[in-house]
Amino acid sequence: MSIISEIKHPIKQEMILFEKKFKNSLQSKVPLLDRIMHYIIKRKGKQMRPMFVFLTAKMFGQINNKSYRAASLIELLHTATLVHDDVVDEANLRRGFFSINALWKNKIAVLVGDFLLSKGLLLSVENEDFDLLKIVSSAVKDMSEGELLQIEKARKLDIKESIYFEIIRKKTAVLISSCCACGGSSMNIEKGMVEKLSLFGEKVGIAFQIKDDLFDYTQSTFIGKPTGIDIREQKMTLPLIYTLNKVDARTRNNIINTVKNHYKNDKKVAELINLVKQNGGLEYAEKVMIEYQKEALDILSEFPENKSKKSLEKLVDYVINRKR
Repeated sequence: MSIISEIKHPIKQEMILFEKKFKNSLQSKVPLLDRIMHYIIKRKGKQMRPMFVFLTAKMFGQINNKSYRAASLIELLHTATLVHDDVVDEANLRRGFFSINALWKNKIAVLVGDFLLSKGLLLSVENEDFDLLKIVSSAVKDMSEGELLQIEKARKLDIKESIYFEIIRKKTAVLISSCCACGGSSMNIEKGMVEKLSLFGEKVGIAFQIKDDLFDYTQSTFIGKPTGIDIREQKMTLPLIYTLNKVDARTRNNIINTVKNHYKNDKKVAELINLVKQNGGLEYAEKVMIEYQKEALDILSEFPENKSKKSLEKLVDYVINRKR
């Protein structure tokens, strides 16, 4: 049994039913939209976010219809942001498949993202799930702010660690935080516990993003060398920020010059990756990632002992031990 199958085990039936419900929630009366929705469903990923919703909910009892709506709402929002991100990043591939904008162009991709977002909002409004709507609307706002803050800082490269954590909290962590908060809220548990679940998800989300940062400096399974994608996209990651703060002024200026002006030069990018490694940037980022993992598990330890909680613990470990 794979680690993902093992994690999913307590919610195996719920995940099967969720797939049917989610597929139904994507139906429309426009043939073009239906074709695109079919394409989206066909290339779904590991579905980590619905897993967080269901495992969190099932810690407190049997999953109900509101839990399914919570998972659908999160997945609709997440899919909408991915479609829009590919337009913003001018990306032609997503998980090894052609992106929506690559196949149907930007205009249609933007409208598809809007459709997915509106489907999620309507799902909540029609069922009067205003608590879920509040959690997810707040997440959409934070994610937009995080993206814009990252774009602004990429222009100046004046990023400090505190700004980096603000960016990843808003861009990445808030979505996992929303999964856990929505899962808890769907079970009508008290507000303080929902807030704790939200914080648990935030800590996991930050650890998740730092792991992604580390992939940029470690060997890719596909090409056998570090990818350097973040450097090529002029993104300031934790290993790079740590290195910038550690080196002398001259080396610092050289790093900034590479990121600003030579980010497409393979040789310069490789030199920068080696510099980060030599200065302990990877060890530092890994240490911080493990701290966030520990904080997440400490919060989780306050909740009831059951199979779902055990799976959540495994999911937290998977986040920092995954291979890609």
